[in-house]
Amino acid sequence: MNETLITNDTVVFGLLALCLGFVFYTSSISKGFWSKFYSVVPAVLMCYLLPSILASFNIISDEISNLYFMASRYLLPAALVLMTLSIDLKAIASLGSKALIMFFTGTVGIIIGGPLAILIVSIFSPETVGGNDFDAVWRGLSTIAGSWIGGGANQAAMLEIFQYNPDEYGKMVLVDIVVANVWMAIILFGVGKTAKIDKWLKADTSAIEKLRIKVSEFSEKITRVPTLNDYMMLLAFAFVAVGISHFFGDGISDYLTKNSDAVADPSNFLSFLGSSFFWMVVVATTLGIILSFTKAKNYEGAGASKIGSVFIYILVATIGMKMDLSKVLENPGLLVIGFIWIAIHAGLLILVAKLIKAPYFFLAVGSQANVGGAASAPVVAAEFHPSLTSVGVLLAVFGYVVGTGGALLCAYLMEVASNF
Repeated sequence: MNETLITNDTVVFGLLALCLGFVFYTSSISKGFWSKFYSVVPAVLMCYLLPSILASFNIISDEISNLYFMASRYLLPAALVLMTLSIDLKAIASLGSKALIMFFTGTVGIIIGGPLAILIVSIFSPETVGGNDFDAVWRGLSTIAGSWIGGGANQAAMLEIFQYNPDEYGKMVLVDIVVANVWMAIILFGVGKTAKIDKWLKADTSAIEKLRIKVSEFSEKITRVPTLNDYMMLLAFAFVAVGISHFFGDGISDYLTKNSDAVADPSNFLSFLGSSFFWMVVVATTLGIILSFTKAKNYEGAGASKIGSVFIYILVATIGMKMDLSKVLENPGLLVIGFIWIAIHAGLLILVAKLIKAPYFFLAVGSQANVGGAASAPVVAAEFHPSLTSVGVLLAVFGYVVGTGGALLCAYLMEVASNF
């Protein structure tokens, strides 16, 4: 009964394309049921939920499919290049310090959220947060801290450092995926309510609006009917950059791992430099920024960011596959810890955003740069406006930098909380 119905990735990709097509077609209907439906539920959230429903009914499975790997390794760097092609670095810099403040607030929320969640759950269910030696729950939760502050590389580093029981590790992966994806769904839902949220936060959104207007005016000025030549040039820019980013990403990662004891040591805060995915994102973003100083930026007029958005939405659909709703209640105790943990992270972000009057954009992207990393932060940023994609990428890079150190601090605090 639990066997996956469709295991052929070609067919799975077709189903994901059908989901995306259905959402975009129905969201373009201006009257009736669908118009009312999408006034409440954001289209991007549906692009994420429909694949998760298919996964929940065992029609498709992320565990079998390689589509997420394809989307995150091939389409994500291509999208980063196409969506940063016309970036205005001066305008990005004018957004000010609130983006960084909200990012680090999100990091602090993860660091203190873990031990607080353990203390709260220990009051009514001490067995949930117990365990001895390498079965100790706090050791497993350290891998979630690594994932939520930095990403996969930091998560692997925590597993290596604290040697959590491999037989129990799958439960932690499930909590990581379920809680992170539910939180991302909530953030995406909030994107449709941005104006109301910003009004409640009393946020100054003028810098973001200026950037949007500037990019829109530039796009209108250079917009043209794209030719085959334009599309082939965009293909060249995107996937030559993908090749270069993988070539240098793998090369730099291997070189640093082999020649630096600090990078090779998972317990060192510099271990993130051994991640080829990190360097792939950095190189792809750098290439996009370099192209923005050339005439290549005029290809925005031929639809560069729109093609990049197509790639991003495919990535969204593959992320949705990771969320199997049928497994949500398999580990209720651990999931309670996870949801309390993310609630503390969210609460701190909301508090600081209210205090400094930061726009919802900074709250959403600052959170996802931590919890979701380079695969999710650009998705959320692009949902506000394609020109803001690079903000998500740059903040996600900070996540890699502070990931191991932040996760180690969180893990030691959780150990103390577990023995309190």
